[in-house]
Amino acid sequence: MSATAPAGALSIEVAAMSKHFGALTALDAVSLRVRSGTVHALLGENGAGKSTLVKCIMGFYHADQGDLMVDGHVVEVRNPRDAARLGIGMVYQHFTLVPSMTVLENLVMARADVPAVIDWRAERARLNRFLDTMPFRVALDTPVSGLAAGEKQKAEILKQLYLDARFLILDEPTSVLTPQEADEILGLVRGMAAAGRLTILIITHKFREVLAYADVVTVLRRGRLAGGGAVGALSVDQMAALMIGDDRVAAVTERTMSGTGPGAVRLAITDLAVADADGMPAVRGVSLTVRAGEIVGIAGVSGNGQSELVEVLAGQRPASAGTVVVEGEVYRGRRAETQRHHLALLPEEPLRNACVGRMSVADNMAFRQFDRAPYAKGFWLSQAVIRAAARDLITRYRVKTPSPDTPIASLSGGNVQRAVLGRELGGIVHILVAANPVFGLDFAAVADIHAQIVAARNRGAAVLLVSEDLDELLELSDRILVMSEGHIVHETPIASADRTAIGRAMAGH
Repeated sequence: MSATAPAGALSIEVAAMSKHFGALTALDAVSLRVRSGTVHALLGENGAGKSTLVKCIMGFYHADQGDLMVDGHVVEVRNPRDAARLGIGMVYQHFTLVPSMTVLENLVMARADVPAVIDWRAERARLNRFLDTMPFRVALDTPVSGLAAGEKQKAEILKQLYLDARFLILDEPTSVLTPQEADEILGLVRGMAAAGRLTILIITHKFREVLAYADVVTVLRRGRLAGGGAVGALSVDQMAALMIGDDRVAAVTERTMSGTGPGAVRLAITDLAVADADGMPAVRGVSLTVRAGEIVGIAGVSGNGQSELVEVLAGQRPASAGTVVVEGEVYRGRRAETQRHHLALLPEEPLRNACVGRMSVADNMAFRQFDRAPYAKGFWLSQAVIRAAARDLITRYRVKTPSPDTPIASLSGGNVQRAVLGRELGGIVHILVAANPVFGLDFAAVADIHAQIVAARNRGAAVLLVSEDLDELLELSDRILVMSEGHIVHETPIASADRTAIGRAMAGH
């Protein structure tokens, strides 16, 4: 088949595709058919084979066995350029546009046939004619750095359509968007699919988006096809069961409360100001409280001061103004203070921010108490006690590791987070600060960690939960605050929380 892009939406079929990486079978005879003009959801836990499958379709990997067919014709895709010539494009989870360049410059420079001398007037006219055929537009002369997240995602999609993509792979396309932006983007591409202009294969972990926008779902598990079918014929429980197989998933823990409601204030932040790594204001006059037996969720699009707020509480960044008070005492993030007040921390990217990768699971689990009895006797550390304590936590928190002596960097992301969870929650906890605690984790790990967070809250811990996933916050929180441009701009109890109002606040409206 000639490597030219057919007009209209494409159909793609993968037939018995396998891919091995040494002894690891990443794909095992997987077959998939995506009909033209449909939105097809691809689900699966981490390591299920989703990324390997789409990388084989895009030409980043070469399958060991199996065929790829476009509109019924067997094709060979040796690299992403071949995929682009066939009309196959991909929008990645993280933005790929050059921030310092305008939208116009990004779209023009993405073409394979960019001339040595660019006639920018002609290119602008050509792009405007193209945009006239699209259901949405983005200002061509705006630098990408000046666009909101939703506009950046639109520009990413427009780039692929400008390159004649008729089959579009979307990898977690709404992970950095507000709810309104997510619904707008998915609604637009669904409309283009319904009009026969585009076929969509969407990788997502959000069942709400699958139910609202997809026509068909396919589930992979451990490199194999687990099942699928029409979205309307499958419940969320059935899709989840296909994803996890026989693995046990922690039951949803109900929020309970002793007495009449939350207890005393355990964490109080007043007029906090924090600068970012470049010295620019990141947190601006933030005040909030968290009480015993309460989960306070912080919502917001990434980059609005949430990371800097967590770093102050973790003792990783100084505040430039304001106060943090923990259990009635001024708090500066020192290790002795976290121990005295039983403050636990589940940071974002725990392998980078909460562990030493080359050290063992047991040693990493002992970080909180390694210099105290019974772990330490004078200047001597008891490795036997450290390993015994680690074995207990490994069992309690279901950490999958060959042994306590295994370097923690060799564990999967979910098991690293479970190990950190065991270390932080294995003892007495008065305050828990959790930042995007389940980002990138599989379905079973998410359920486990959510259950542990709610259980800590039910035992009386004051929990500050910072997350970019609004569904997570709505499920777990008692109150939700929204941060935008470093300020708290919205607050609501969960009983009266309105997704639309929260999304508008996240977008700065």
